[in-house]
Amino acid sequence: QVHLVESGGDSAQAGGSLRLSCAASGESINSRCMVWFRQTPGKERERVASIAADGITTYEDSVKGRFTVSKDAARDTLYLQMNNLKPEDTGTYYCAAAYSWAVSCNVVVGPRLTEIRDWGQGTQVTVSS
Repeated sequence: QVHLVESGGDSAQAGGSLRLSCAASGESINSRCMVWFRQTPGKERERVASIAADGITTYEDSVKGRFTVSKDAARDTLYLQMNNLKPEDTGTYYCAAAYSWAVSCNVVVGPRLTEIRDWGQGTQVTVSS
């Protein structure tokens, strides 16, 4: 099992930037499909960005061109660089590690919530206009 701890959440103005970090321990994330999810009150967690074991990244349409997911193999840390923030980016952001048998690491189709093995505790991002 991998223990995930997010940080970097904060309040920001629209147009600003934040960088979220997700530090892993207990097991390397490098062989995992890693995903950033976002959740707002009353809604299910939604996939925002993913990075597969081979480094391929995918993004939800509303964040394409603004968010960048990356990982530092040596530090076992996942990042989400968030630029040109918009109020609709507000939410709690979770990093997650998928099971090795997850069908897809492409956020358009997966991984589904049932395919996530490990979750971080979440970090709050609030963007004001």
